[in-house]
Amino acid sequence: MRITPRHLGYPAAAVVFAIGMAGTTLPTPLYGLYREELGFSEFIVTVVYAVYAVGVIAVLLLAGNYSDKVGRKPVLLIAVGLSAASALCFLFEGGLGLLFVGRLLSGFSAGLFSGSATATVLDLASPAHKARAGLAATAANMGGLGCGPLLAGLLAEYATHPLRLPFLVHLVLLAMAACLTLLLPESVKRRAASGDGKAGRVRRWPRLTPQGLVVPPEVRGVFGPAALAGFAGFALLGLFSSVAPSFATQTLHEDNLAVVGAVVFSAFLASTVGQLAMGWVGGRRALPLGSFVLVGGLALVAASLAAESLGLLVAGAVAGGLGQGLAFRAAVTSIGAAAPPAQRAGTISAFFVIAYIGISLPVIGVGALSLLLDLRTVGLIFTGCVAALAAWVGLRTTGRGGGGRGPGE
Repeated sequence: MRITPRHLGYPAAAVVFAIGMAGTTLPTPLYGLYREELGFSEFIVTVVYAVYAVGVIAVLLLAGNYSDKVGRKPVLLIAVGLSAASALCFLFEGGLGLLFVGRLLSGFSAGLFSGSATATVLDLASPAHKARAGLAATAANMGGLGCGPLLAGLLAEYATHPLRLPFLVHLVLLAMAACLTLLLPESVKRRAASGDGKAGRVRRWPRLTPQGLVVPPEVRGVFGPAALAGFAGFALLGLFSSVAPSFATQTLHEDNLAVVGAVVFSAFLASTVGQLAMGWVGGRRALPLGSFVLVGGLALVAASLAAESLGLLVAGAVAGGLGQGLAFRAAVTSIGAAAPPAQRAGTISAFFVIAYIGISLPVIGVGALSLLLDLRTVGLIFTGCVAALAAWVGLRTTGRGGGGRGPGE
């Protein structure tokens, strides 16, 4: 019996999605405290952060389409459990090893959420609400990611036990998410096992097999530019989720953790606003326009480092987030609409693989360069490279229906 009505299902699924993603960015404003406590370098900060992305990519490649086979709810519950295990690692943190384990588990959780939760939100929407559901899914993703550092920054600055309390609060929220998940209707009909000779037997847990990047032929035209825009936009978000707190404290001399968390939050909040703006801009123009706005945001971030201005950094976070959100929603909406229902989660997961490569490799590069150069110079190099990629995507998709065809076609 479906306890939650179908028309309420997709907002509830979006809440679960947001709570899960919030846990992945909780440590962002706390990295400075961990550095003081454990005595590691800026490069180690980026490696700890990148371990999360490695976990995401591994799960997307291995189980990105798993909810297409076994159902959305079981995968969502596993994702909630992995997020809780990650929070426990940080709660009882006793050294660098547990930080790595916690970030890896967080990546596993985010990998499951990215494909299955997005697909769940889309599945549970009626045909008349598909556009709203697409916004709800992307907003839950970005909104959850933004709320993590804001929550942790406020608790770390103004409450006791700054390295413990944020994770206790998140465990409570995860318990709520688990209850909501149990109330959601299942949107996937489980397939009977083939070749077992028993008709109707349900194959609930098929073997995990590496799927690679699953891009059905009918999606390839929109996938190329969408994935490149996702790479560039997530590279900016990776910068704010990992290294921006160090920029704020070391280059801009801002030590208030609540302010640092709010700066990161502003980027993700602007991303959510950018997703809303697609309704005004129109899907055909959203991808190129978002790419160009992202270039402007990166230019402001570079200017903030050159001028040592916190105000310019916030402006860069807002402008960059707006551009990222606009392009991100256009990408997810077009890919989700083009993908066959039976391959929707797998296709969306393939997009997120590219996006999370963007959130990890450039950040590791920033950390490695910080061993040789000062953070300001490294930040200028980063913003220049990502801005060049975003500008190229914008130019390639201008006048082509927002990426209706892939590059080179």
